[in-house]
Amino acid sequence: MYNGLLHAHSGLRWVALILLLVAIFNALGGRKRRTYEKKDKMINLFAMVFLHIQLLIGLVLYFISPKVNFTAGWMKAPMLRFFGMEHILLMVIAIALVTIGRKKAEKATDLAKRHKTIALWYTIGLILILAAIPWPFRNFGSGWF
Repeated sequence: MYNGLLHAHSGLRWVALILLLVAIFNALGGRKRRTYEKKDKMINLFAMVFLHIQLLIGLVLYFISPKVNFTAGWMKAPMLRFFGMEHILLMVIAIALVTIGRKKAEKATDLAKRHKTIALWYTIGLILILAAIPWPFRNFGSGWF
């Protein structure tokens, strides 16, 4: 079960990143169109929902992973600190920001402001997500997929 969830979480990150990028570029293009259609709403929603699915898989992994070990000295071990604190904290903050941004955009009355809000909050979330991903070059034992 652990390996299946780990591979799902690692592989599906690409779908989440692509959806987030599509939502950001759609919002940037929508500011010029000055319309907010159902397509725009659904792109933003799918990006947010997929991030929440990744969060749920990640939370299950958090409790069953050997990479999260709160024994003495875990803050001194870079891999244990990263997975035990940094990764989950940044991801939860990023997903919360994306969720807040989507809610603020839905409440905005000006259509251009909706797109601007999505672009801003989703971009901040994307930056945090990119910083928190255990890329292979960070030497945490993670691969590209």
